[in-house]
Order: sequence, then structure tokens, then C-alpha cells
Amino acid sequence: MIMSPNLRKLALTAHITASVGWIGAVIAYLALVAAVLTSEDAQMVRGAYLAMEPITRFALVPLAFASLLTGIVMSLGTTWGLFRHYWVVAKLMLTVLATIILLSYRQTVSFLAEVAKDPSADLSGLGGGGGLLHAGGGLLVLLLIMILSVYKPRGITRYGWRKQQEKRLD
Repeated sequence: MIMSPNLRKLALTAHITASVGWIGAVIAYLALVAAVLTSEDAQMVRGAYLAMEPITRFALVPLAFASLLTGIVMSLGTTWGLFRHYWVVAKLMLTVLATIILLSYRQTVSFLAEVAKDPSADLSGLGGGGGLLHAGGGLLVLLLIMILSVYKPRGITRYGWRKQQEKRLD
């Protein structure tokens, strides 16, 4: 079912908002990782670890799901389709992969926040908890997804080709 122009614009606005918000939340998380890795102030490091948990819980995870859901709605409600073009399939796979990795990394973030809650805990051995790799890699994946959205490389899947042939026969 193809969406009406007004509904498509609303869905597109929601998708862009969620996706750009996800990128912004990753950048905020990266700033906290930078504080952890560069600061020698124990309170700054403790505060950064404590801030990582709510950013993950209330921004990163909801925005990842919102981006995934609105992307699926956009693909199903437009002529692009969900499995007709390779760039849409690539975006879907990368978004699902990034969301799964984020959900699994959330346990690490919760652990780091729990350790940081103890004022007597030595945080020097935590080393950022792999945050630079996860957030930096996540940002690169999200930027790749954005590039695919803008450039829409040519290439139609077998399913898309069959759908085109069916449409021509009608």
C-alpha cells in the first residue's frame, strides 16, 4: 500500500528525526567516552560513566528502535519497497545489526554505571569499557546508512525485478 503524500511526509519526518537523533545521541555518548579516556579527574570519570547509562537507556535504544520502525514503515509505504533495492536491504541489515550490538552493549554500560555508583571503586581499570570502539564504530555505520539514503546506489534485487515484471504485465 502506497502512502498518501501527506502521510509519506509525516513518516519521512519521523524517520529523519529518529535517525538524526540516534546519530546525535551517539556523538553525545562519544563525548562521555572521551571524558573517561582523557580526564584525570576521578569525579569527571565517575560522572561520565553514570551519564552513559541514561543516554543509552533513554536516547540510544529508543531512537534505534524508532529509526528501525519508521524505516520499515517508509519502505513498505513507498514504491522503494523493503526488499526491492539493494540499498534498502543494506540499510535494513545495517540498522538491525547496529541495534542488536547496541542492545548487547547495554549490559556493559549498565555494569560500568553500577561500578561507578560506588564512591570507593577504582575506575582506572575499566578503561572506557570499549566505548570508543562501540560508539565510534556505531557512528561510522550510521553515517554509512545515511550515505546510502542520500545516494541510493542503483541495483535491484531479484524480488524487485520480479515485482517490476509483474507490474508491467498488469
